[in-house]
Amino acid sequence: MISFIIPIHNAENFLSRCLDSVIRSLDKNKGEIILINNNSTDNTLNLAHSYQKKYSKLIRVFECRTWGAAAARNLGTKKAKGDYIWFIDADDFIASQAVKKLLELIDKGKPDLIMFGTKRVYPDGHTDYLSPVSPDESNFKSRFARYGMGPWQVLIRREWWQKYNFNFKEGIIHEDMELMSSLILYTNNLASINEPLYFYIQTPNSVLHQQEFNPHVFDIFPALEGLYKRFENAKMTTEYHSELEWFFIWNLLLDAANDFSKFKEARAGFKRSRTFLKEYFPNWRKNKFLAQKPLKLKLKVIMNYYR
Repeated sequence: MISFIIPIHNAENFLSRCLDSVIRSLDKNKGEIILINNNSTDNTLNLAHSYQKKYSKLIRVFECRTWGAAAARNLGTKKAKGDYIWFIDADDFIASQAVKKLLELIDKGKPDLIMFGTKRVYPDGHTDYLSPVSPDESNFKSRFARYGMGPWQVLIRREWWQKYNFNFKEGIIHEDMELMSSLILYTNNLASINEPLYFYIQTPNSVLHQQEFNPHVFDIFPALEGLYKRFENAKMTTEYHSELEWFFIWNLLLDAANDFSKFKEARAGFKRSRTFLKEYFPNWRKNKFLAQKPLKLKLKVIMNYYR
């Protein structure tokens, strides 16, 4: 059985689409849906209860007063009863055959992690595809570590998750960045499906796409610090040095740099990025993954470092 863990916060405009997709995909008695209401101020909670009333054997609703998706997901894992857990965002949806395909793979070997493809859907209607990491690839662990998968891109065996006491860092955004890449350190039992089982909706006003300055833009720093500490605790920072270094480069000098440049109050992030890289990876310019990138991207990285 799969436990779908769905944090909900002011999701009244898209929650039905998400829930309907999961319900369509589920076989009878093959799953449960756990809705974690996280301080909604609109009609989200009433909508959740209406679905719970209609699908009483399938849906459970809980309240999480602590701010953020991390706390909601952590509560969801405690409430889950399924053999596997799947973290779903309320503004996204899944493929109609997703559960069927995942259960078929589970029956073959009960992997700790199953990775699958994701289709990103943009406001103008165009899409792109995020392919999964495959255990059949050479150096697949390297790609997993530096790829930074979202929690919605993997199905996770619950007992394995509990065995290592995994949890999301609460109180920050980028909570998945702090955790997900480190999962590869704790298993060799993986599988993948190179098909789009998840549809990731790029919402302009989501927590990661703010139109106004939000001080949580600086959460990138504790998130990366926490990820490094996870590798450090596992005594794997040397083996994965280049992967972690590239992860820092990408997220500080390309991804977060976009947010730092949007708002005057966020520009301090450029200086903090320089300090961060000097502390953790003083020779980052020689990173082997950076060396493989096009000249245009390399120049952008350098320019953002010196802003």
